[in-house]
Amino acid sequence: MRRFVSGVLSSYQKRSLSHRSLRFFSSTTSLPNSDSPSPSSSSSAAMPTPVTLETINPKVLECEYAVRGEIVTLAQRLQQELQEKPGSLPFDEILYCNIGNPQSLGQQPITFFREVIALCDHPPILDKSETQGLFSADAIERAWQILDQIPGRATGAYSHSQGIKGLRDTIAAGIEARDGFPSNPNDIFLTDGASPAVHMMMQLLIRTEKDGILCPIPQYPLYSASIVLHGGTLVPYYLDEATGWGLEISELQKQLEDAKSKGITVRALVVINPGNPTGQVLSEDNQRDIVEFCKKEGLVLLADEVYQENVYVPDKKFHSLKKISRSMGYGEEDISVVSFQSVSKGYYGECGKRGGYMEVTGFGADVREQIYKVASVNLCSNITGQILASLVMSPPKVGDESYESYFMEKDGILSSLARRAKTLEDALNSLEGVTCNKAEGAMYLFPRIHLPEKAIKAAEAAKTAPDAFYARRLLNATGIVVVPGSGFGQVPGTWHFRCTILPQEDKIPAVVSRLTEFHKGFMEEFRD
Repeated sequence: MRRFVSGVLSSYQKRSLSHRSLRFFSSTTSLPNSDSPSPSSSSSAAMPTPVTLETINPKVLECEYAVRGEIVTLAQRLQQELQEKPGSLPFDEILYCNIGNPQSLGQQPITFFREVIALCDHPPILDKSETQGLFSADAIERAWQILDQIPGRATGAYSHSQGIKGLRDTIAAGIEARDGFPSNPNDIFLTDGASPAVHMMMQLLIRTEKDGILCPIPQYPLYSASIVLHGGTLVPYYLDEATGWGLEISELQKQLEDAKSKGITVRALVVINPGNPTGQVLSEDNQRDIVEFCKKEGLVLLADEVYQENVYVPDKKFHSLKKISRSMGYGEEDISVVSFQSVSKGYYGECGKRGGYMEVTGFGADVREQIYKVASVNLCSNITGQILASLVMSPPKVGDESYESYFMEKDGILSSLARRAKTLEDALNSLEGVTCNKAEGAMYLFPRIHLPEKAIKAAEAAKTAPDAFYARRLLNATGIVVVPGSGFGQVPGTWHFRCTILPQEDKIPAVVSRLTEFHKGFMEEFRD
């Protein structure tokens, strides 16, 4: 059975066709010919390979993750070529605008966070006299507090499967301070980034392919991939590009009813706020409507809030969906809300440290035991990531020695991201046939490209999606890596690409000039 209620990502269908071709190819090329020795003619005849594309889990074949797909693979090959043969390509560096990986593009880590981690990872430093001169007093104090919460004061040891209790206490206090409503440390599950938490919830909610998850289109490919891997059905709801990627309740209702008519039981609604790849920030009124919809339809609300610190417009603020639901008077018994947070995004950008958590509310004790069991299978998340998650939710406060430097670092990063977003947005909107909504938040722009018919036909001849054709040509000409919109899903017949705003500010002019020059040439070459 198809894994999508309607044709959202045509690349899945193409992949399915290629699998059938592989099976056909395999069955026709493995036949013996007159020159091949029979199995009995040689004792050293090769044994058949026990694992082939035909014998692995078909769900693995079906899932895709465009953010690290074929365009990125090509970029890595080109980077290797530049290293081995400098000057061999029309550019001197690869500009990775494909993934939200801030520190790989030059963003510096927050000093206070790294000081605390260094002290926790090597406690003997705390006993040295010179430490007072090298580390801030509040970092030293925080490190002692954290070490006292870790059994054996060892960051290399396993922890409780939900995460270290004292760190969960800190995170719950941070959530309460942010939202103005209580948070229970026992609702917190610390994970290696937000991705394992999403997988855990898909594993919990999806029983068969008859279970569906409502997902935004465009969406972050983690969701489509995890739904496929766990054997469910993605039920798409389309964001309205004409209204700044608005989330319309009428669209949710329409897709829910359509899924039900096909025998799909919709279990949950995924909301990404601020949006990835679309960069919109939801209004409070819109969020109230979303909460009401989930309550009325009995859906689990899966709130991806990893970009909560990345809001760049003065007229919008981040509000968690759990806060919105509590402000409406709904408690644990009224609605199930699972909120995801990560240390990889925001102003911290600690992707490689793999820290994050989910806050699970509105589930019975018996179901919570099952979630804990699944968490226990992985033993625990890494301790450094756990520490970082607690620091992100409890940074230095006014009066702390590190506060001024912390605030300057944070404000410097977020202000620069806002400027970069505006510069790239303006540049994209100046290009022929390109329209780009404002990046209100997150780390991405998702421009629409109106491609000439001649370019679309050239893409068809190359057996690739038109936006992938454009992205490949862009990479080969400029070294700029973007992700085709077809990897995120889009309204059929429209084409987009996702571009991060993360290259350092002094690199942005080069991105703009290279992109502008390429686009002019591309449109001229394929003009109808």
